[in-house]
Amino acid sequence: MKEITITTPNEIGSLAAVAEALGGVGVNIEAISAYGKDGKAVFRLLTNDVASANKVLSRIPNVELSESDILILKMQNRPGELGKITRKLANQNINLDSLYIVGKENTEYTDVAIKPILSDFEKAKDVLRIK
Repeated sequence: MKEITITTPNEIGSLAAVAEALGGVGVNIEAISAYGKDGKAVFRLLTNDVASANKVLSRIPNVELSESDILILKMQNRPGELGKITRKLANQNINLDSLYIVGKENTEYTDVAIKPILSDFEKAKDVLRIK
């Protein structure tokens, strides 16, 4: 799966512009994280149509886009599971760029998006046994 990272000036309405642009062309946001850093707004999102998302987002002024692979892990939904997974990665010296919850199918499992740094991507796949 691909993650799109959007960086734009951290101004009122910057997230609204991104969400409206995507909605206007029928691109659904499957998961999103948003934060401010050094006067910039950073949005990381998963969509149902990466190509269309990149096309429409590139039309927004002052927006920087990047696309990268991420891992989706089905994690048991109970206390301590995220700690076990991240400890397993840390023990193998795998550095993470981002991690966030994508959704829950039911009360038993939670889908988690994990983005290791590029040089650790394949190693993380092996450690987490993701095909």
